Amino acid sequence: MTKTVLITGATAGFGAASARLFAQNGWNVIGTGRRADRLQGLKDELGDAFHPAVFDITDEEAILAALETLPETFKGIDLLINNAGLALGTAPAPGTKLSEWKTMIATNVTGLVTITHHLLPTLIERKGAVINIASVAATYPYTGGNVYGGTKAFVRQFSLGLRSDLSGTGVRVTSIEPGMCETEFTLVRTGGNKEASDGLYRGVNPLTPADIAGTLYWVATLPAHMNVNALELMPVNQSFAGFQVFREG
Repeated sequence: MTKTVLITGATAGFGAASARLFAQNGWNVIGTGRRADRLQGLKDELGDAFHPAVFDITDEEAILAALETLPETFKGIDLLINNAGLALGTAPAPGTKLSEWKTMIATNVTGLVTITHHLLPTLIERKGAVINIASVAATYPYTGGNVYGGTKAFVRQFSLGLRSDLSGTGVRVTSIEPGMCETEFTLVRTGGNKEASDGLYRGVNPLTPADIAGTLYWVATLPAHMNVNALELMPVNQSFAGFQVFREG
């Protein structure tokens, strides 16, 4: 029986790489995102295995409309990958914009729990799985991480809580927590500063979207009686930040 995965934020990075990998391995893939042209590009590439669902993850009405109008062959969702998310700004808290904080919360937290809640009945019926993309920022704070790190800590804890609540249903829940991975992430965070993005990843040999996609596929295809609760990933050249020390005088 063909399985179906819904991947939020499938227009780039982890989401696009995962859409390709799952489709290439015989899954039906629903890819969501705001950029219709990129989703159409995946449709052109992957054919009938891919269904584009264009909506903003912060718009609940649009989410519901997309779920209600899925083609019959895509309605039986076996796996939800909550990948849509973003970081905005790199400044310490006093220098940030409140609007950016609210956008991160709306996307990384509210949007994620909204689509998860709407899909729980289907996932329970099909004994499916939820994989949430958190971050090492959920565990290790750094200057400028503020609300982004807070949202990812929520995702990690929500994943564990969901796992507890779904005990006995057969539904598996996993929090994937990547470290430095070269995607559009830093371009978005810095408002398109390619120099900053290139400088961050230069010489690091960072993780790639293909690395994360492969990890997601591995988790998704484990035996049904196995659950990976949380999985933290970093490139070898990245390690834990040192403590900050402020010296007076």
